[in-house]
Amino acid sequence: MFKKTKQTQLPDINQQEISTLIGDGFVLNGELTGASVIRIDGKVTGNVKTGNGIILGEKGIIIGDIETTSAIIYGTVNGKVKVSQLEIKKTGKVNGDIKTETLEIELGAQYNGNLEMKKLIHVEEKTV
Repeated sequence: MFKKTKQTQLPDINQQEISTLIGDGFVLNGELTGASVIRIDGKVTGNVKTGNGIILGEKGIIIGDIETTSAIIYGTVNGKVKVSQLEIKKTGKVNGDIKTETLEIELGAQYNGNLEMKKLIHVEEKTV
């Protein structure tokens, strides 16, 4: 009968609790996986995969691929980034390919790589 299309709304990473922190001066070698939001201010050499999001601080460095729902990049990423929402802040640097639905790049940010953007997922609801 009637169809109503609505976009799926991703939760705002700024409104979520950070459950894990890798502080400035810490170095992690190996793959990092988890379900909630993580903030990285140190250095991670390896792939990072989280369920809810990543905040990479200004001194943070990731040498590896990132896969998550939302990411805010203030630091440096050397690897592929696969996210639904991506923000690269003015101090951020991404060297690698990006796959995302939404992208925000502040003036002064650096990005070197290929970009693939897909349309937002639409959910159709039937109402009677």
